[in-house]
Amino acid sequence: MSGADATDGGSGLTREQYTIVGSVIASTFFVGFGGGVIFPILPNLGSVLGISPFFVGLILSANRFSRLVANAPAGSLVDRVGTRTPFIIGLFIQAVATFGYVIAYAAPFPEPWFLLTRILWGVGSALVFATAYTIAADVSQSGSRGTSMGLIRGGTIFGFPTGLVVGGVVSDVADGVIANIPGDVVAFVVATMFALFATVLAYLFVPETHVEGGSNESVKPWEIDRSATTLTIGLVNFTILFGYIGALFSTLVLFLGERNLSVFGFDAQGTSGMFMAITVLSAAVFMLGGGYLSDHRKSRVPTLLVFVTIAAVGFLVLAVADSVPVLVVACVLIGSGQGGTSGPLVALLADLTPVDQMGRATGTNNVLGDVGGGLGPLVSLPLIELVGFTPIYAACALLPLTAGLILLIGIRYETGRLFPETDYIDVSTDSTAD
Repeated sequence: MSGADATDGGSGLTREQYTIVGSVIASTFFVGFGGGVIFPILPNLGSVLGISPFFVGLILSANRFSRLVANAPAGSLVDRVGTRTPFIIGLFIQAVATFGYVIAYAAPFPEPWFLLTRILWGVGSALVFATAYTIAADVSQSGSRGTSMGLIRGGTIFGFPTGLVVGGVVSDVADGVIANIPGDVVAFVVATMFALFATVLAYLFVPETHVEGGSNESVKPWEIDRSATTLTIGLVNFTILFGYIGALFSTLVLFLGERNLSVFGFDAQGTSGMFMAITVLSAAVFMLGGGYLSDHRKSRVPTLLVFVTIAAVGFLVLAVADSVPVLVVACVLIGSGQGGTSGPLVALLADLTPVDQMGRATGTNNVLGDVGGGLGPLVSLPLIELVGFTPIYAACALLPLTAGLILLIGIRYETGRLFPETDYIDVSTDSTAD
């Protein structure tokens, strides 16, 4: 399906396209449980299963490093064979990986099993991310692209905070209730069931949007997008995710334990799941809001600069947080900043990328984002043991501001303007018009 066919006058989505976007959102929502359920549980497994802090960081990062390898081939595969088949296969792989957590928990040597499941999860998510964002580009043009990207990106992570709550609360409440089965295992089984449901849902309702009349044989499996636009946006993605996923999410449960912060009587695991859910829900809301806002401004760049500044303020608040209300404010600000940049950022990538190359551009962007998210735990966890939370979180405030600077430099180089108008840079119209 071409971009020209997919929009209603270039300013909105048709009923058919809303159905497509809604199907993708639903599928990615349910599979996202498996991604979220691990975060409140795994950082605390050091004391439960005897896993060292370094190995915990390695396990948390493993999916991003495997996705680092799989992203570019996944993007090329989408441009070659389309979106439907890779999307369904990716969801099924993630379902299998989620059940792998159960095996890892019971294994006599859990470290390699957790590593294997996280690696497998990364391969599946590479396929899901490349297809989901390409679908959003396929069914929109500049007048609706920010909104549709925000919907897709928001949908892909809405399951994540649900998984955070499942992982934190169910592991706490269900511990030993069902035949003395650990609550962590119950949480993993619940997440697996929802991931399988997501796979069935996608098989039934998600159509092909990208390749018409058979595969595109001209696309090689190893091809990536090395354009200045994709590298610029990928570096912005790298910088933001280094702090957001790599530093915040991998350390929050430890931060709560040190500061003795809790809600509703839950321990650090249950409480961290709730705070991470607040952060991700805020991000998801502002993914849609930021995308919609950028659609209704002449340029997407000012919207992006506003939200990276909000994220920077959030990290500064986090660095001094010593109470639950202050921590809530920090999580909302960081989530809003990250989410508000996410929709417009991928929309900007689609504005500047011909539709038949969008799979490769998305794959390359995801590669750089996963490098940032993967390096974060490896750097932040050991450094926090050395110098503490406050200086690390304060340093993370510089990351969103650096991302804004990278964006300005790259866009100025590519378009000759600091704030290029969306209509001026939207080259996909010509490449898809019939």
